[in-house]
Amino acid sequence: MARILVAEDEVAVREFIRRVLEARGHEVVAVGDGAEAVVKLSRGAFDLLLADIVMPNMDGVELSLKAARDWPHLTVLLMSGVAMERRRAHGIGQLANAILNKPFSMADLAQAVESALELAADAD
Repeated sequence: MARILVAEDEVAVREFIRRVLEARGHEVVAVGDGAEAVVKLSRGAFDLLLADIVMPNMDGVELSLKAARDWPHLTVLLMSGVAMERRRAHGIGQLANAILNKPFSMADLAQAVESALELAADAD
């Protein structure tokens, strides 16, 4: 399956995502903010970056911009429960493949991740 980096500052949400994705056979590395995600990205290859838009230190939009510049083949899926931030993220164009709206169910999460991974596979 895929190797997925999750950047989410809320511990409960981060753990929920990790458990759901690991149950589906994915390898998951989870961090609490965008700055930590950059460190992990620089140390290993990932198939997907799943990042919250609103995080401390480096938010998901900044992280997406950096990922697009430094890891251009990395698929990015953003998530947010804040309408204003979702609108802001739509302004970054193709840097994020999709935005997952919070709150989401296990099925919503699994579908969004599988769709993002299919896009990545089609691009290769």
